[in-house]
Amino acid sequence: MAAIGEPEILAALRKVVPAGHTADVVALKWIGGVKSQAGHIGFTITLPLGVDREAVKRRCEQAVFDLPGVLTATATLAAAAGGAAAPSGGAASVAQARTQAQAQANAKPGVPGVQAIIAVASGKGGVGKSTTAVNLALALRQLGLSVGLMDADIFGPSVPRMMGLSGRPDSKDGRTIDPKEAHGVKCMSIGFMVPQDTAVIWRGPMVMSAVEQLIRDVNWAPLDVLVCDLPPGTGDAQLTMAQRVPLTGAVVVSTPQEVALGDVRKGIDMFRKVNVPLFGVIENMSYYVCPSCGHRAELFGHGGARQTALELGADFLGEIPLHLAIREHADAGTPIVVAQPDSPHAKAYRSIAERVHAKIDSALASTRRGPRIVME
Repeated sequence: MAAIGEPEILAALRKVVPAGHTADVVALKWIGGVKSQAGHIGFTITLPLGVDREAVKRRCEQAVFDLPGVLTATATLAAAAGGAAAPSGGAASVAQARTQAQAQANAKPGVPGVQAIIAVASGKGGVGKSTTAVNLALALRQLGLSVGLMDADIFGPSVPRMMGLSGRPDSKDGRTIDPKEAHGVKCMSIGFMVPQDTAVIWRGPMVMSAVEQLIRDVNWAPLDVLVCDLPPGTGDAQLTMAQRVPLTGAVVVSTPQEVALGDVRKGIDMFRKVNVPLFGVIENMSYYVCPSCGHRAELFGHGGARQTALELGADFLGEIPLHLAIREHADAGTPIVVAQPDSPHAKAYRSIAERVHAKIDSALASTRRGPRIVME
């Protein structure tokens, strides 16, 4: 099937005429940033004050989604700087429209049926963040919670392999996606949507649209906790999650190395600047114990993450050893928490999960956003 180009996308959008206007959204110059990649379409809608933002967004997405060959259509909303208010029949003043638009722009709508959303992040790659996110999600499940796992790493998705999943997810209505499930945890990843060896080459707007779609267009409910595996660093995906999703809290993963800890400081600083509660820091690959003689070696140093957390006023959630079994079971799609639940490594993850569970419970209680989650 031929690629879907910008002319076809704009032609579809010309069918959308907003309420109170005689021209379509393209003629009004509201559409920009059109991106098309293997059937996944993204674009921005820059709206003047007073327009029903969500109604326009839904109509535009539906118009593009109806094109043959389109798999997903995601619009990113933006408010026009200094724009005039849309016609309102005298029902609202320009000042009221401006206030309403600002409130809508700053809103972080929750995910229906999901009590808490936590982000697992790292300042740099290669520290075992995804392995930690997967085992944390499974450990929370073993504590009796209903858990989802979202892979927000658009360029390097690893959740499908680690959870032993493959193939495209189902969609009963053609608009929302049913997550796949493994080991009692609901899972969603861009890795289910593109061939395994195909590189995802997207610019910022497409990444932001994809991340928001993984949150908004997936049938997650009902869940106690949605664990989001973020990509390393402080880029578009992280900012989209922080600014568009009501994160209950964030966990930062690091190794003891100073080169990793320097980036941890940046990650913690990012979450604080965007007002996301920091649950704490996990030290991964903290030490190695020889399976033959029992000798303990601290290959990357030890205690650096704990000390960094102390210096920055953050909680230290625990340490995970470097062990071959953790890697082998992750590669095989049966993470260590499931494959060897009584091992010291699985117990280390569960200990961290208990601390994260307590943080979630405290955060929900203090913000009055939901009932307490009670362990079974």
